[in-house]
Amino acid sequence: MGEGKSIYWSRFVKDLSPYRPGEQPGKENVIKLNTNESPFGPSPSVLRAVQAVLNDDLRLYPTPNGNPLREKISNYYGLSERQVFLGNGSDEVLAHAFNCFFRKDKPILFPEITYSFYSVFCKLYGIKNKKISLTQNLKINLEDYYIANGGIIFPNPNAPTGTLLSLDNIRCLLEFNTESVVIIDEAYIDFGGVSALPLLKNYKNMLIIHTLSKSRALAGMRIGYALGSDELIDGLYRVKNSFNSYPTSRLQIAAAIASFKDEDYFQDSIKKIKKGRDALSKGLQVLGFAVTPSFGNFLLVAHADHGAFSIWKRLRQDGILVRHFDQYPISNHLRISVGNEVQNRALLEALREICGTDTN
Repeated sequence: MGEGKSIYWSRFVKDLSPYRPGEQPGKENVIKLNTNESPFGPSPSVLRAVQAVLNDDLRLYPTPNGNPLREKISNYYGLSERQVFLGNGSDEVLAHAFNCFFRKDKPILFPEITYSFYSVFCKLYGIKNKKISLTQNLKINLEDYYIANGGIIFPNPNAPTGTLLSLDNIRCLLEFNTESVVIIDEAYIDFGGVSALPLLKNYKNMLIIHTLSKSRALAGMRIGYALGSDELIDGLYRVKNSFNSYPTSRLQIAAAIASFKDEDYFQDSIKKIKKGRDALSKGLQVLGFAVTPSFGNFLLVAHADHGAFSIWKRLRQDGILVRHFDQYPISNHLRISVGNEVQNRALLEALREICGTDTN
């Protein structure tokens, strides 16, 4: 999209700073390790389910609230259907949540280094915010959030660092913070750690947001959901039904239901990604990289002798995409998505050439 300004734009549009997604290459033969997608395809049963709904019923609208999928998700987690909210990807769920819970007089709190869409939503909705610094080892310290606020949001594991908070840390925050909503963005929770789901029954002001884009390999389907108290979910549907009555299509609903049914495939994919993450981490350390311990499907790394941007540029020339964030204190780091064995091996071979490290 162009960066110029049009005389037809409102001042509101001119002042926006849109989110910048990872590069989506338009050519083949690129090793894509820059957007934390799964290196494995979705379950074959998902593909069959989508094929089965490619019929004349596509002329009909889907159920407005995606009730068949809400029922499947609620049963999967042992919740009531009223505790599940669906959206067109977790980004839409997050957008509705910011609009619903964070337009308050006090600033909301989130990490200084985190998912950059949070800042974009604050700009879009005019939400005051305070960014909380990470610790020296790039972790979130929830004690820094024990201050007055209009809401709190953080990913767990955090992105792009991959660091994890314990349930005890989160429980202590919820005991202190009772007057505003705490949103936990669990986009990567399946790759490590324990979900905050068990806390839902005791804390009505906590919202958990999940996506099917990462661990369930459905980034191209755009399916996200939130889990929370009836009160919070009712608020989200008030916002959603003032914006888009049918955010989840028949194809999305069919694909997601099939994914939740195939637990064996899901668990096998997670196991392979964790194994690949561990092997990639060891390989990168051999090449002289400092690797932040990660509980996601990605690694945040830095090399003492080679700048991150120059490595990123060389890799891109070799047809390997990783992510570089020009933001202190991670400006000399790269975020690398875990690929399959062939992709990880190609990455390490390219980095060995770039960094000039002889491992023989």
